[in-house]
Amino acid sequence: MDKDIKAALNVLFKGGTILYPTDTIWGIGCDATNEKAVERIYEIKKREDKEGMLVLLGSPDCLDRYVDIPDVAWTLINIADKPLTIIYPGAKNLASNLLASDGSVGIRIVKDSFCERLIQQFKRPVVSTSANISGEKSPRIFSEISKEIINSVDHVVKYRQDDLKKVKPSGIIKLGLKGEVKVIRE
Repeated sequence: MDKDIKAALNVLFKGGTILYPTDTIWGIGCDATNEKAVERIYEIKKREDKEGMLVLLGSPDCLDRYVDIPDVAWTLINIADKPLTIIYPGAKNLASNLLASDGSVGIRIVKDSFCERLIQQFKRPVVSTSANISGEKSPRIFSEISKEIINSVDHVVKYRQDDLKKVKPSGIIKLGLKGEVKVIRE
């Protein structure tokens, strides 16, 4: 795992893209503060940037650097027993083309040793979007990722490529400006 983290960090620091295992499905990632890197992911996925993409953080301690946190978010983070992406109504200090058209951003605090270590050593949030062409089925294991995606990124992480445990995408909850809570995906 250490060699994979070092190689992935080298690519991220240079503004490149990685294909990596997350706490849910395999993802395509980059520096969430780098607009050119984010644009490259939209190109790889053949997707417009109106929907935005989610961001992974290694700890809730740095969440307030990127969003204003409604009190209900802390409750949701603390009681979540599976991966949970929370869509916050406003974002800051992130690439503008990463955000949804309404200025919101989805953030998930990872509980996965590879992702935690990668993000902690990178000291910035990492984009995580499913490793597929937009509209196609999300890969749950490495062997389901298309050659087109594999050949399009700058680095493919080797860690967990042989893992056959099929996982599910995270739950998604959207928070409103006044603390409203809307379940998008359980």
